Amino acid sequence: MEIDLIFKIAGIGIMVAVLNPILIKAGRDEQATLVTIAGLILTMIVIAGELKDLFAMLKSFFG
Repeated sequence: MEIDLIFKIAGIGIMVAVLNPILIKAGRDEQATLVTIAGLILTMIVIAGELKDLFAMLKSFFG
């Protein structure tokens, strides 16, 4: 696992953590929820890409 992956996930988390309270204070609860869901989806996409690489490496290793 590269340190770059950790920084990507942390960056997404920080953006969501900053935007969510701002949107809630502005009375835009729906947008705050959408930002949270979008952050979760982006994180899952990053992790899915890494899992794909892991499975390809394991397949080449054992195959």
